[in-house]
Amino acid sequence: MSHRVNDDSSSTWETTPSSGDGPAEPTTRFSTSGSRSSSSSSSYEGRSSYDEDGAPRFSKKKAKKKQPFWKELLVIFSVALLLTVVIQTFVARVFVIPSASMETTLHGCTGCVNDKVLVEKITYLFNDPRPGDVIVFRGPPNWTGGKEPPNFVVGTLQDLGSMVNLSEPSGTDFIKRVIAVGGQTVECCDDQGRVMVDGKPLDEPYLNFGGGPRQQDAFEKVTVPAGKLWVMGDNRNNSSDSRKHGDPTPADGAIPVDNVVGKARVIVIPVGRWGGISDFNPQTGGK
Repeated sequence: MSHRVNDDSSSTWETTPSSGDGPAEPTTRFSTSGSRSSSSSSSYEGRSSYDEDGAPRFSKKKAKKKQPFWKELLVIFSVALLLTVVIQTFVARVFVIPSASMETTLHGCTGCVNDKVLVEKITYLFNDPRPGDVIVFRGPPNWTGGKEPPNFVVGTLQDLGSMVNLSEPSGTDFIKRVIAVGGQTVECCDDQGRVMVDGKPLDEPYLNFGGGPRQQDAFEKVTVPAGKLWVMGDNRNNSSDSRKHGDPTPADGAIPVDNVVGKARVIVIPVGRWGGISDFNPQTGGK
């Protein structure tokens, strides 16, 4: 007698009695249709992982072709230019001082090496300029004689060229010290020749009178409009500043806060003049 049991794997189990006399000695046979009996002799056709001597075989990748030097140089130059533009637009920028109006705090005199200063832009993203800050700003039309500033690309290239003396500065950016802010009244002068703000004389240790008497050019009393700044040069009698550009009214000499590019922090060139730029507050005695 035989019994066959089929499961999902199509396995078969059979028992067959032996022939002849005497007790039956069953012979058992088990088979599976999906068996892997031949796995011991299987091989990957056409893709053996081993060489004939039994050593493993490794695939060899084709070496990557090296880029020409000029392409690598172009990539480096492009990345450097991009970083320069981003940094100068949002973080800091180097400016050349082309005049003597900030002597001796900054050198910009004829016949000497003009100072190149690092102007930081982050501070004024969170705070407005305050008295004593030395700032770089875009001159409004009554400061530039109607001259328009160059577009961003031309201006950037022009500024980079001026840093290495290959071109002149744009002529529409200025650097001065903040003397008073919107709402304050400025006038000149008390009996000691000091500018007064809101009726109080300023303490200005940075002033330069060229060795002459401490006497300043008089100007009309003016109240600084809201959102504007009254700026003057440290070389007080040799500076074309808010006193000189009051057209059509004296208050028009003040410059808009929105025109401020950034705060002058450090003299970077010439090397012999490396150092920070004082932001001594003249209204509070530096406090």
